[in-house]
Amino acid sequence: MRGPEIETTRRARRLRQSDNDAETALWMELRDRRLNGHKFVRQFAIGSYFADFACRECQLVVEVDGSQHVGSNHDRIRDRFIVSNGWSMLRFWDREEVLETILAAIEGRLERRIETHDLRFVAAKGYGETCP
Repeated sequence: MRGPEIETTRRARRLRQSDNDAETALWMELRDRRLNGHKFVRQFAIGSYFADFACRECQLVVEVDGSQHVGSNHDRIRDRFIVSNGWSMLRFWDREEVLETILAAIEGRLERRIETHDLRFVAAKGYGETCP
């Protein structure tokens, strides 16, 4: 059984309390297995990073950012780290059609790499194989 990492747990709690409006709205749609029965958690630790939302079963991280993150080198480094640890990364800068895109990622319907003005998706090595 896993033991709690006390500082990691504290930091995740602080991050959950400071969610922005987009994260709060998305959480209302993802919580309690509301998206086709898939379980998501908030502020999930992966190494030293915290994912806004994660579906452990599907190894999918979902980030909801403002447009100021579009060209962020820090986010690219973070994405590479998360993907190298076996998680697919789905990053949004615009909330429109977020749920349908998340569902497409869970079901393995997205191309392995997508980068547009309002979305970035980078699939991990096992993408499409991990989620029932």
